[in-house]
Amino acid sequence: MDLSMKWLSDYVKVDEPIKKFCYDMTMSGSKVERFDTEGEEISNVVVGKVLSVVPHEDSDHLVVCQVDVGKGEPIQIVTGAQNIHGGEVIPVALDGSTLPKGIKIKKGKLRGVESNGMLCSLGELGLTVHDFPYAIEDGIFVLQDEEGCEPIKIGEDIRDAIGLNDTCVEFEITSNRPDCMSVIGLAREAGATFDVPVDIKKPSYKGVDGDIDADLSVEVKNTELCTRYAAALVKNVKIGPSPRWMRERLRGCGVRPINNLVDITNYVMLEYGHPMHAFDLRYVSGNKIVVRNADKGEKITTLDGIERELSEEMLVIADAEKPVAVAGVMGGEYSGIMDDTTTVVFEAACFNGASVRTTAKKLGMRTDASSRFEKGLDAENCYDALMRACQLVEMLGAGEVLTKIIDKDYSDKAPKCVDFDSKWINNFLGTDIPESDMIKYLDKLGFEVKDGKAYAPKWRIDIEVKADIAEEVARIYGYNNIPLTIIRGVAQAKLTPEQKYTRKLERTMLSIGCNEISTYSFVSPKNFDKIRIPADSPLRKTVVITNPLGEDTSVMRTTIIPSMCEVLARNYNYRNAEARLYEIGNEYIPVSGKELPDEPARLAIGMYGNNVDFYDIKGAVDEIMEEMGIMDYDVTACAEGCPIEEYVAFHPGRSAIVTKGDTVLAIMGELHPETLENYEIGVKAYVAKLLIPEMMSVSVTEKTYKPLPKFPATTRDLSVVCDDSITVASLEKAIKNAVGKILEKVTLFDVYKGSQIAEGKKSVSFSISMRSMESTLTDEQADAAMKRVLKAMTEFGAELRA
Repeated sequence: MDLSMKWLSDYVKVDEPIKKFCYDMTMSGSKVERFDTEGEEISNVVVGKVLSVVPHEDSDHLVVCQVDVGKGEPIQIVTGAQNIHGGEVIPVALDGSTLPKGIKIKKGKLRGVESNGMLCSLGELGLTVHDFPYAIEDGIFVLQDEEGCEPIKIGEDIRDAIGLNDTCVEFEITSNRPDCMSVIGLAREAGATFDVPVDIKKPSYKGVDGDIDADLSVEVKNTELCTRYAAALVKNVKIGPSPRWMRERLRGCGVRPINNLVDITNYVMLEYGHPMHAFDLRYVSGNKIVVRNADKGEKITTLDGIERELSEEMLVIADAEKPVAVAGVMGGEYSGIMDDTTTVVFEAACFNGASVRTTAKKLGMRTDASSRFEKGLDAENCYDALMRACQLVEMLGAGEVLTKIIDKDYSDKAPKCVDFDSKWINNFLGTDIPESDMIKYLDKLGFEVKDGKAYAPKWRIDIEVKADIAEEVARIYGYNNIPLTIIRGVAQAKLTPEQKYTRKLERTMLSIGCNEISTYSFVSPKNFDKIRIPADSPLRKTVVITNPLGEDTSVMRTTIIPSMCEVLARNYNYRNAEARLYEIGNEYIPVSGKELPDEPARLAIGMYGNNVDFYDIKGAVDEIMEEMGIMDYDVTACAEGCPIEEYVAFHPGRSAIVTKGDTVLAIMGELHPETLENYEIGVKAYVAKLLIPEMMSVSVTEKTYKPLPKFPATTRDLSVVCDDSITVASLEKAIKNAVGKILEKVTLFDVYKGSQIAEGKKSVSFSISMRSMESTLTDEQADAAMKRVLKAMTEFGAELRA
């Protein structure tokens, strides 16, 4: 809702700066989105009077004007406009002035003649002929004094002279407050917010004698969808432009002025928040209006020129033969006001909000009227709106209104009320507001409190329960004045173990330089082919989406690896030189006999780049294991029969799985060349998938600390020669088991293959540090430990290197 501050001042005087007005209105429940001031881009443009016009000596189309701008000596301006004559009053942009769209005016010379400014047209001031109908569109704006406005003064700022100085405030009105989609509704809110009186006069008009029943009849066949229908008749209509004050207010609220009759209906809709419609009586067949449901297959051509087919649940305004309007949405093609219209029917009705919304949605049209009706409107307000329209017709001299109106009223007159209990309200809000203050706040908003009940004003259709009354008290009391309290009866919120674990994983990934990604859980079945999953793999048994957007999003993923591969491929195709990514997401594994699948959490890591190799992805996994408290895990090469089905997506000689005991924790490695080709990745790429629930089950979350050692360590170096196929990890594990509890750490410091070692063999060297926490180790204890190590090495066929 756009609100003209000039219009608001007709009802309530708020002497506050615009920024404070916006802030206070927002804090009292009427949220302000923004505000704009008309003509704020215009500066140093004044009213001038043309004293003389002479032809330019060196041009056939330019003229030289002497213009009085109220500063003593006239100024000289050269222009090419053809509609300028002596004595006319025009807008003058002086030297150094600015116009809309950032245009700046400087003095200069045109064909050798000095020009000290520019004469302005409507368009150059950001206006149109709808704003000033007496002006011409393609010439200089010649100003005229208008009835009801102050006379224009020479030298006056043009914005003040033509009323281009209103401030428009845009409000975001919630769906439960249709009363605030009006100037009067916002005036009531402003009055309550700033504690100032609101002056809303009951509209009335004199009218002329006449029998409306002889010219028009109204029948409401569906009184549930139309609870009130009121109509007035205006004869001897005179179509013309609206006065400037009305055009200014419409423009300030973002509505284009058209003519007096149309402007009146728009003006009343903005002022009272109740849409109206005007029918040309010539096109109302049989001079009869029937509010009924549309017949099956019935059609209407609406004001926008589109033919629309109606259905039986839609409410229409019909004449004796056909629909002439879609109730609450839009009028028919011939229901509008023409230049030769002489008799008009003004309609103000109250339609069921749900019905209007359903109709508008089915017809694919949303109008200012439907947006108001669909929220639910006050039936009493439609009578006031009709009276205001008739009053404006008389004020503008736009026609003769018959004194009698037709009013078919089937609305419920019982006022809405709820229990009023100040103790309950204070307990509900956590406040200590005196009951007298509560009653004062409610009185400001139009409520009446008596006999333990709070009676809502007729325009507040949203009041249903006690909490609604508490909200009214709270917003006028001031949300900022309500003390902070902890919610009673609710345990303090805290993270679950799973959430804590996941957040620690996220921090770890960020610390090692990976960027987070987020992909869709629904994927294409083709992904299984891309990562070389066999046709009989259990991974291909997926949850199928009933109404997918397409084949590419038709199943729920059973593996997160293709999602990571897709993002790596996208980054490579975007020519990103390197990528280090991670995602924490779910897989969806169907379970026999269960309606819903298991949704285990997974961590996927992906990387590529010039200096990235297998040890980068392994290093990332090692870092994660250490941070998550997983020690003594095993890393073994992937082979056929690997417990993780996706092993086929990896290079057979450059991939591994991570286990601890019988628990599989992760798979990692370089992607298979065929996988890379399927994703069109032209470099080596590395991926890891970590099983989060399994990791949690073996993580040691509590940190334990050891005292600083009192006794020295004993270090022995060991070099053995073994088959090249034996992994260093298996040798290291054997050393740890052999040394036992006195082992402090084992460090690999050399792996050698070369001329001094037989073909198919390698030399592996370890540094073994041993320490006892009870006493200094003796040589005998250290030697005994090393003998056990050598014995363990023989089980691998390893021999002590000479």
